[in-house]
Amino acid sequence: MNYANTAWILTSTALVLFMTLPGLALFYAGLVRSKNTISVLAQCLVIAVLASIVWFVAGYSLSFNGDGSFIGNLDKMFLKTIGLESLTGDIPETVFVMFQMTFAIITPCLIVGAFVERIKFSAVVMFTVLWIILVYSPATHWVWGGGWLAKMGVFDFAGGLVVHTTAGISALVISYCLGPRKGFPKTFSPPHSPVLAMIGACMLWVGWFGFNAGSALAANANAGMAMLVTHISAATATLTWMFIDWIKNGKPGLIGMITGMIAGLATVTPASGFIGPMGAIVLGLLSGFICYYCVGFIKFKLKIDDSLDVFAVHGVGGMLGTLLVGILATDFFGGLGLEKTLAEQTMTQVIGVLSVAVLSLVGTVIIVKIIQATVGLRVSEEEEIGEGLDFGSHGESSYNL
Repeated sequence: MNYANTAWILTSTALVLFMTLPGLALFYAGLVRSKNTISVLAQCLVIAVLASIVWFVAGYSLSFNGDGSFIGNLDKMFLKTIGLESLTGDIPETVFVMFQMTFAIITPCLIVGAFVERIKFSAVVMFTVLWIILVYSPATHWVWGGGWLAKMGVFDFAGGLVVHTTAGISALVISYCLGPRKGFPKTFSPPHSPVLAMIGACMLWVGWFGFNAGSALAANANAGMAMLVTHISAATATLTWMFIDWIKNGKPGLIGMITGMIAGLATVTPASGFIGPMGAIVLGLLSGFICYYCVGFIKFKLKIDDSLDVFAVHGVGGMLGTLLVGILATDFFGGLGLEKTLAEQTMTQVIGVLSVAVLSLVGTVIIVKIIQATVGLRVSEEEEIGEGLDFGSHGESSYNL
């Protein structure tokens, strides 16, 4: 066991959990109407605890145990055989289990942004359990657990495929199946608290260092570079989004700035362990432009109410970074280099994106059909447009003034 590496991954694990609780929860809570704040916080919390238990029972074993091409086995169900002496590389396996658990927590929590203000709490509970088993665990095994994409040599350092592509595609599917919120897109209230959203987004930025730099699984130079490029991409994307917003709307909005920041973080995630600072600048610029225009395209052209832009920011960003990592990893952009030719690596990345997208789409459609046939997907119209989900679903009010 390497004590320095263990200490760093313990720290990274806490940082990644911090991204969800409280980071993502506050970010999303600030973006909805005040009458739905508690519902968003409750959804993030219940997903976090449910994902933890599902990971303990079967998720970890299905993702990281066994040598199957498409799914792991259940030999480590309930984490049996994992003790104090068990190692993954040169860190305790218990630490690796917990580190990966925080990824399994935040990924379905990202999808919350797609269905806020109109989904049943019982549907969220059922969706989380089924989604981790049917979508997240297979995707994780394919890419990080020794599955077929790993054997092909796909690049996904910290979750462009496993986290952002799965969450983005699933968010688009469930948004479409739920249908838009009442009044979408013509008459809709702005975020009730940009302050809360800003605080949550900044927590995400800080936590993202554990997400990306921690994925090196060591306290080494690769982790240092991953941290550096993560920060540069986020800063570049923030400025890019801000200036586009400023030019188009006359004023630089805070919500636009933090949305751009998240886009830059999501886009650099798959590439962070393979690129240098110039690659981070490129990804920051591209994510700021492309994700910005995808937000409007999804909402106003496709008329899909992906409420908090999960697909346009996380899905598009994650897929963009995954597709470009081969190019930006080359010496020309100051990357760490390729073992394959550029064309071969890029084709591998394309196969990775398409296959994980199809898995996410098909798996989410199946899950949605199961939920619709059992507990139902959407709250009543009275609850949605009247008292809101805070009181309707949880019997509490966000602000007792």
